[in-house]
Amino acid sequence: MGTGNSGFSAAGLRRLRAVLAGHVESGRIPGLVALVSRGGETHVETIGTMRHDGGAPMRRDTIFRMASTSKPVSIAAAMVLLDECRLRLDDPVTPWLPELADRRVLERIDGPLDDTVPARRPITVRDVLTSTFGLGMDMTALGTPIMGEVFAQGLTPNLPEPMPEPDEWMRRLGTLPLMHQPGERWQYQISSDLVGVLVARVTGQSFETFLRERIFEPLGMKDTGFHVPADRIDRLPPLYAPDPQTGEFHVWDEAEGGRWSRPPAFPGGGGGLVSTVDDYHAYFRMLLNGGMHGGERILSRPAVELMTTNRLTPEQQAARTAMARDNVHVSFGQGQHGGWGLGMAVRTYRGDYAPEGQFGWDGGSGTSTYADPEHQLTGILLTQVGASAPNSIWAHHDFWTTVYQAIDD
Repeated sequence: MGTGNSGFSAAGLRRLRAVLAGHVESGRIPGLVALVSRGGETHVETIGTMRHDGGAPMRRDTIFRMASTSKPVSIAAAMVLLDECRLRLDDPVTPWLPELADRRVLERIDGPLDDTVPARRPITVRDVLTSTFGLGMDMTALGTPIMGEVFAQGLTPNLPEPMPEPDEWMRRLGTLPLMHQPGERWQYQISSDLVGVLVARVTGQSFETFLRERIFEPLGMKDTGFHVPADRIDRLPPLYAPDPQTGEFHVWDEAEGGRWSRPPAFPGGGGGLVSTVDDYHAYFRMLLNGGMHGGERILSRPAVELMTTNRLTPEQQAARTAMARDNVHVSFGQGQHGGWGLGMAVRTYRGDYAPEGQFGWDGGSGTSTYADPEHQLTGILLTQVGASAPNSIWAHHDFWTTVYQAIDD
């Protein structure tokens, strides 16, 4: 690799490979696939093996559980519906999600579930798309009655039992009070899964079918979906959850017979996708191109701009920043980006090597996917080592540090 038109230095790319190889050689990450793209050049690294005890090598077409990096992709289904005027941002969601009508809101986040007041207004499409509809994962509220009930009802992924099918999931969601008034506070995860139910009910199609027809197939994302077919299961590594104390590898999900070996009851937009480095590159390149893929328009330019610029008010952004800052010991330093668009983080201040405007997200299965409009750069790092220990997160940090050093204009 030279310099020239690519904007990457040969020395920078060698350093990138060496840093990533070091994480594999340490024994803490069995293998990984990384992609950096800028202008007309794409550079891919495949290092290590699919299993921690050896075996098949990582390949460019290895399929990964994308976890929360599903969010920036699955939100595109809702953007198609906005483009087609089948959804409007400030319409109430109750025509499609009647389970969310006549909401009650907790008086206090840590209060009993029956200590509530009426919601000041209905939940809108905007509230759902911006993750501000009133319920979500809140690391600052662990141990409260409402968070206990969210877990007890099976409303979030990664629990011992999979989430129920969408109508039952909605029924359970509708039994809970909101944690905050609609539109008041940004909260994580549940909105992203709710988007999938909303899309399915508006379109009359399954969430996966709509995504496949309108996003995946036009972009050539042939290996992206909510499960891995049997004829491709050999390309899916195990998902490991290292012991936080010892670092010992524990298999959280095996490939054959595991959660992603069959279609799920709930196709989760918040964390259910599987994909490859090239499929995700096609998607993020489309966003950098303002919604275009080759000569075909996938999303309108205003839709892409809405997704990839900050949607949070100063008050919401302060709460999100405080949550990231005060939980840095839990998240290993992830999430300090400042803003949030639709389905993804948007950097609103320069807190590390990445500039303002970079957008994307990270996944708890050891995945990281971002694009940078300023440098017209896409970076993707995929492992299958969960964030129960900091190993994959440290690799993310070092990946992005070296990616930005490799830029050479």
